[in-house]
Amino acid sequence: MTRLSVNINKIATLRNARGGNNPDLLAAALDIERFGAQGITVHPRPDERHIRRSDVVELAPRLSTEFNIEGFPSNDFCQLIEEVRPDQVTLVPDTPQQLTSNHGWNTKQNLSQLTDIVCRFHQSGIRTSIFIDATTEMAEYAAQTGTDRVELYTEPYAAAYPLSPANAIAPFVETANYCKALGLGLNAGHDLSLQNLAFFAQEIPFLDEVSIGHALICDALYLGLKETIRRYRQCLS
Repeated sequence: MTRLSVNINKIATLRNARGGNNPDLLAAALDIERFGAQGITVHPRPDERHIRRSDVVELAPRLSTEFNIEGFPSNDFCQLIEEVRPDQVTLVPDTPQQLTSNHGWNTKQNLSQLTDIVCRFHQSGIRTSIFIDATTEMAEYAAQTGTDRVELYTEPYAAAYPLSPANAIAPFVETANYCKALGLGLNAGHDLSLQNLAFFAQEIPFLDEVSIGHALICDALYLGLKETIRRYRQCLS
């Protein structure tokens, strides 16, 4: 079964909007695990507008499920990863000013850099995943870095899904099958939701993990965290 990792950035955004510690990020993460999520994802950014470095350090020893940290592999980020040693690090090509991730790595152009970073994290025993667009070329060069997995950037799928689910999923199925042939593990994330997740998981049944934050936290405003996580897990079953 595909694992559900919940991105808790939006909970941190809400906390930071008012100062203080309400909502309590750690308590929320532990509740999310208790409600059935199989992982916690965070994406700290240099301006700490949501997840702070201190959050990452606090969360790491307290979580009982997989801890996935996303980010651009700057020196500060790499040092943080080596300090807390999460289960997985997901490398994304975000600039510091970027509101949210909106494209994958050009793994061909950045092959040398990514290879060095993957090697560095492997020396610390950390599984690596590289965020890519759904093309076989980007998957091919990602494999050359030695990475364990790739994460498919799924916003194009989510945008096209309402018009034609079959057309929306086609490049993702092609890339997923190619990744499988290369021996790469497969994650996915960005704009997956209760509306489009079940079809995505059905068409790519060997998917290892999805990382979902924004849509899931929005749903939880109406449904509550426990029921929301149950429904997302149901989509993956």
